[in-house]
Amino acid sequence: MDHHLLTARSALVLLLGLLTGVAAGVLTLLSGGGTARSVLCGAAAAGLAVGFFNRLVAPDLDAPEAVPEHGRPETSDTSGDSENSRG
Repeated sequence: MDHHLLTARSALVLLLGLLTGVAAGVLTLLSGGGTARSVLCGAAAAGLAVGFFNRLVAPDLDAPEAVPEHGRPETSDTSGDSENSRG
């Protein structure tokens, strides 16, 4: 069976987000913040880091669900260039 739960790119993005969150939480705890503040800081950093690394890491072009650049689907414009078709 060759079915994977996550692609390598997804696993990398989530791992980098987790490591960022843990590092931020540990640094907050070492700086004198309480446990609750450290957990909240780590969770916030992990959430932001996943979005950041999702845009930073190149999309997996071999995956069938890969989306083109900037998440916009490719459209086939058969009417030609819109600026030149004005007439």
